[in-house]
Amino acid sequence: MTTWEAIAVVLAGIFAGGINTVVGSGTLVTFPVLLAVGFPPVVANVSNTLGLVPGSITGAVGYRRELAGQLPRLLRLGAASLVGGVVGAVLLLVLPPGAFETIVPILIGLALVLVILQPWLARKLTERQGERHVHGGLALLAGVCATGIYGGYFGAAQGVLLLGLMGILMDESLQRINAVKNVLAAIVNLVAGIVFIFVADVAWDAVALIAVGAIVGGLIGAKVGRKLSPTVLRAVIVLVGLAAIFQLLTR
Repeated sequence: MTTWEAIAVVLAGIFAGGINTVVGSGTLVTFPVLLAVGFPPVVANVSNTLGLVPGSITGAVGYRRELAGQLPRLLRLGAASLVGGVVGAVLLLVLPPGAFETIVPILIGLALVLVILQPWLARKLTERQGERHVHGGLALLAGVCATGIYGGYFGAAQGVLLLGLMGILMDESLQRINAVKNVLAAIVNLVAGIVFIFVADVAWDAVALIAVGAIVGGLIGAKVGRKLSPTVLRAVIVLVGLAAIFQLLTR
């Protein structure tokens, strides 16, 4: 990578780390940047997953006050995320690269739809306030595991999926749900990353640059992210995601 390409990757990591802490979908920023600087799609995805791990952990630490009293919930849902993350990582490695290149534009498109629909989902959560369960039940465990599979395979908007699932199925405030989301996303990225270290091609220079940026972004997101306009964030995510789809389809 050139110096300017390296700077672009770091900046993408900062932005992704902040977005992941506040909403999710940071992969829609870092993944297309890695494609733009010349990495093949599977290598870009593997390196991106590893690079975002420190930012996910930083974001989770930044929400530690909201995590108070949620250890039993984290253990239950974290186990589901761990299993899902391993399965998703294995799927990425055993399926042919052509399958990934075919599926990812569809996954990004679905992720963008989720990002756009998030305000509508939030309203539905409020309407269903009286119907939600304090722990979410088996339906939430299954949903978190499925989201972990998706996160281990690609990961864009897994945070949005988790927020939607927990908000619909669990009786808890949005800030405390967001804190749990950060921990679960960190678990998925970490376990998938461990799998990738041993058996996948990793661009370690890209991992290091994204990690540096994601740590800074996670800190910023935890401190000031709640003050940013969700509408602006969603608009940026959608634009970047559309650029990623265009780039994948025209490679």
